[in-house]
Amino acid sequence: MDWDEELDCEGLLCPLPVLRARKRLLAMATGAVLCVRATDPMAAVDLPHFCAEAGHEFLGQRQDGDVSRYLIRRKG
Repeated sequence: MDWDEELDCEGLLCPLPVLRARKRLLAMATGAVLCVRATDPMAAVDLPHFCAEAGHEFLGQRQDGDVSRYLIRRKG
């Protein structure tokens, strides 16, 4: 596994995946990687934008059928 924690946001629409990712990242250790699972196509725009604004490192996106996995490293 390439991440430390996973957040299931399948079926949630914008802005809920970003809001839940922000909350989870606040509780994680510096440098830890969060995998956000989402089905909303807007997450592909919203999560990288959130990372740029908050200073987290967006590590990329992986497609797994209908679900996208977004990897985010908590800022340090």
